[in-house]
Amino acid sequence: MTWEIALVFVLLVGALVSFALEKVPADVTALTLMGVLIVTGLLPYKDALSVFANPGPLTVGAMFILCAALEKCGAIDVLARRVDRISKLPFEIVLLVLIVTVGGISAFINNTPVVVVFMPVVLSLARKSGVPASKLLMPMSFAAVLGGLCTLIGTSTNIVVSSIGEQKGLPKFGMFELACVGLPVFAVGTIYLVAIGRKFMPVRETLTSILSEEERREFITEAFVQPDSPHIGKTLKEAGLLNRRGIRVIEVVRSGVVMRDELTDIRLIAGDRLVLSCRPSGIAHTKRLAGIDFVAEAGLGLEQIAAHEGLLAEGVIGPHSVLVGSTIAEANIRQRYRVIIVAVHRRGKNLREHLSELRLEAGDTLLMLGTQQAVNNLRGGEDIILVDQPLVPTEGRDYSLPLVIGVIAAVVTVSSFDWMPIELAAFLACIVLFLTKAIRPQEGYASVQWNILFIIFAMLGMGIAMDRTHAAEWLSNEVMHVVGMFVAPEHKPVAMLVAIYFVTMLLTEILSNNAAGAIMATLAIELAEAMGVNARPFLIAVTIAASASFATPIGYQANTYIYGVGGYRFSDFVKVGVPLNLLAMVTAIFAILEFFPF
Repeated sequence: MTWEIALVFVLLVGALVSFALEKVPADVTALTLMGVLIVTGLLPYKDALSVFANPGPLTVGAMFILCAALEKCGAIDVLARRVDRISKLPFEIVLLVLIVTVGGISAFINNTPVVVVFMPVVLSLARKSGVPASKLLMPMSFAAVLGGLCTLIGTSTNIVVSSIGEQKGLPKFGMFELACVGLPVFAVGTIYLVAIGRKFMPVRETLTSILSEEERREFITEAFVQPDSPHIGKTLKEAGLLNRRGIRVIEVVRSGVVMRDELTDIRLIAGDRLVLSCRPSGIAHTKRLAGIDFVAEAGLGLEQIAAHEGLLAEGVIGPHSVLVGSTIAEANIRQRYRVIIVAVHRRGKNLREHLSELRLEAGDTLLMLGTQQAVNNLRGGEDIILVDQPLVPTEGRDYSLPLVIGVIAAVVTVSSFDWMPIELAAFLACIVLFLTKAIRPQEGYASVQWNILFIIFAMLGMGIAMDRTHAAEWLSNEVMHVVGMFVAPEHKPVAMLVAIYFVTMLLTEILSNNAAGAIMATLAIELAEAMGVNARPFLIAVTIAASASFATPIGYQANTYIYGVGGYRFSDFVKVGVPLNLLAMVTAIFAILEFFPF
C-alpha cells in the first residue's frame, strides 16, 4: 500500500463518518473532500474539471426541472385527487391502489415531489377511512422508492451509476433495462406491504399529540399599551410578556406597522398593540399587568385584528424552501408568516426548547400556531407545506399539462430507442418548456437540488482519485483474497455480487444514496475486472441496492419527509424496513443472475 492509497482511504472514511454524523451538511462535506483531493494532488486539477463535464449530474439537473414542470402543471395533483376518492374501500384495497399509483408515478418522476404532493392526500385519506395516517404514510414512501428502481430516470442514483459505467467504457443503461430487476422487486415489495408489512405498521399520533389539553387551547388576541402604563420603556421580558409560560408574543404593531426588530430588543411605547397567543392562564396573567389592556376591553374604538381561538397547523419544510439552513430567528418566521413555532419534529425527536436557535432542515415537521388567515396564506407556497389537506395550487396551469406530459414522453421515447443521448434529450426538453412558459426559468433553476448535484460531483471526483492512485484496484484485490479464503473459485462471482449488494445497502442506509452508489460503482467495476467477468451484474446490483433503502428514515429523503408527519420512531422503520430490505435483496440477486449473466 502506498501513501497515496492510505490517504485516499483516510479521506474516504472521514467523509463517510461526516455523512453519517450530519454535523456538517452532506454537500459541504463532499465539496471539502474534493478540495482536499485536489490540493493533495490525489485528484489532478484537469481530472477534477472533467467531473463537471460528466453527463450524469447534468441529466439529473435537467430531470429536476422536468419533474418540477410536471408538478406545476398539476399532473400529480390530478392523480392524487383520484386516489383520495377510494376511502370507502377496504383498507387492503386502499393500500394496494396507493402503492401502485405512487410507484407508477415515481418510475418517471423524482420521488421527493411525489411524496410531498401525496402526503396531504394520504392524511385526508386516513381521516376519511378511519385509519391512522402512520398505516399509510410509510407504505407510500416505500412505494415511491420501489417505483424509482424500474427505469433509468426513476431516481438520480440510476443515472449516476450509469454514467460511471459509461466513463469506464461500459454500455450505458437503457431506459427500461433496470425494469428486469426493478419490477420483480416492486412486485414482491407490494405483496409484502399489503399482506404482511401492514400488520407491523405502527399506530402513531401526529406532532400535535405532544401538547397537553390546555396547550391545545390557545387564543390569538391583542393587547394595548396605555399612555400611563408603567411598562413604557421596558422590554417585553421586563414587562413579563416574553418567555413566560402561557403567553407568546406573535408581533408588535406600532403606528399600524409590524415591528421587524427582534422581540427581545423592542421597548414598549404608548399605543403599541401586542398580538398575543395565550392559554387561558396566560390571558388571566395579562389582565393583571398594569397599563396593558385587551383591545376589546379598552373601549378605544380600535379595529381588532384577531380575537379568536388560534389554529394549530402542521407543515413540512419543503425541498426548495428558502428556510433551509436558517435558524427560526434568522428566518423571522413570526413576522414573515405571522405564525409562531410551537414544536419541531426531527429524526424521531420532538424539539420544544431553544427553538429560535434551531437551524431548519428540509423535511423538518413544524407545529405552528396562528390565525386562520395566517395559516391559509401558507397554502400554495413551497417553503412550508401544510399537511392538513390536499394541496391547492395558487396558479392553475392546466393548459400546459398535455405539453409537459408530451415533452417528458418524448424524452423517454428517444432515449429508449437510442435516437438521442438522454442528457441531450432532457436538456432540449427543458428549453422547450421554458420557451412555452410551461415552467418559468426561475422556477426551473430553483427546483434543482444543487446540494445533491455537488455531492454527485464530489463522489465522481473521489472515484477518479481511487482510480489514479490504484486504491480501488488495491481494495478489490484485498476483497478478492478474503473471499477466496472461504468461497470456491466457481462461486466467487455470485458471492461477490451478494457482498456488493449487501455493503451498498448498508451504506445507503446511513449515507446519501448517490454517494453510496458512486463509491460502490467504482469498486464494483474493479472487482469485475479482477475476476475477469462481466461488470454489468455488479453495476445493476449497486444501482438497486443504493436506492432500496427502507430500514432507516435517513437513508432516503422520501422516508425523511414522512418521518415527522407520521409521528414515527426510528425503530418503526427497522421493524418494517429490514424484512423489506432482505426481500428486495434476495429478489434482486435472483433477477440479476437470470437477466444479466456473468
